[in-house]
Amino acid sequence: MSKLPDFEGLAMFAKVVEERSFAGAARAMGVSVATVSRAVGRLEERLGGRLFNRTSRRLALTDFGHSLAERAMRLYDEAEAAENAARELSSRPRGLIRLAVPMSFGLRWVAPLLPAFFRLYPEISIDLHLSDATVDLVGEGFDAALRIAVLPDSSLVARRLCPIAPVVLAAPRYIARHGLPRHPRDLKDHHCLGYAYRRRQDIWHFTNGAGEEESVTPSGPLRVTNADALVPMLLEGLAIAELPEFMATEHLADGRLTAILTDWSLPKGGLYFVTPSARTRPAKVGVLADFLVERLSEPAWRRSDSLGKDQHAPVMVNGT
Repeated sequence: MSKLPDFEGLAMFAKVVEERSFAGAARAMGVSVATVSRAVGRLEERLGGRLFNRTSRRLALTDFGHSLAERAMRLYDEAEAAENAARELSSRPRGLIRLAVPMSFGLRWVAPLLPAFFRLYPEISIDLHLSDATVDLVGEGFDAALRIAVLPDSSLVARRLCPIAPVVLAAPRYIARHGLPRHPRDLKDHHCLGYAYRRRQDIWHFTNGAGEEESVTPSGPLRVTNADALVPMLLEGLAIAELPEFMATEHLADGRLTAILTDWSLPKGGLYFVTPSARTRPAKVGVLADFLVERLSEPAWRRSDSLGKDQHAPVMVNGT
C-alpha cells in the first residue's frame, strides 16, 4: 500500500457527497462516471469499509462514510483554496525574480532601468546576477537571463530584443604608431586583445560583402573575462580589440577610439530574454520581459550614428 493518502479518491468521494450522486460529481469534475466509481471503490478497498449504500434510485452514506465525509470535504476545500491562491499568485506580478545578465551590459543598460521597473511593480524584487559566464538557468535556479549570443539550446525559450554589433577598435595613437590594418590577416602583426567567454574559442571570424572569409586568432598581452578590462589598454593606444557596440559607441563618439576593418564583419547574434519555459512563466517574469522589450528593442546605442555605416550590424557572440 502506498504511504501517501489517496488524495484523488478522497477528493472524488467528497465531490460525490457534495453533489449527492456519482453522475453529478463526474459532471462537476469533468470526468466519467466510471472514473469516479473506480476512485471511490479503490478508496473503500484501501480503508476496508463501504462508504455508500447504493440502489438503482438511491445513494446514501453509510455510518463509516459519515465518519469520513466531513474530513474529506474539508480536505477538498483546502486543496481547492490552495490551488486558487497559487493561481492568483502566479497571475499577479509579485515575488522574487532571479535574473542573470552579462556584467558590462547589466551595469550600463539594465541597472539604470530598474528604478522605473520597481516603481511600476513594487511587489517584485530582483536578485541580479552579473557575470559574463553562461549560467545554467534550470540547474542554478534562475527565472530568466539576458544573453548576448547565438543561442544553441533549444530547451530554453528565447525572445530576441535587438541586434548588438561588434566593433573592432583602436586608438588614433595606436594607428599612428603601428599603421592601419586593411585586411583581417594584417592583424597577425598587431597586438589584439582576447575575450575568454567567446563561444567558439577566442577566434575572430571575418566575412566581407564579396563573401570572403578570414579567421584570426588574437595575439596580445591581455585576455579577459569582462570586456571593460580591455578599455584601458585600448585608450592607451597599446592594442586592438573587439567591443560590443553598447560599449564602443561612447568612445567612438568622443574620438578616443576608431572603428577599423569596417568593410568586414563578425558573426551575427542578438540580445535575448531567455527563460526555462514559456508554458509555466509566472506573471512577474512576463512583465519583466515586456518591460525590457519595450526599453531595449530600440536602445540608445542603436539610435546613435556614431558607428557610421550599417556594415557594423553583425553581432558579437557572447554569453550570460
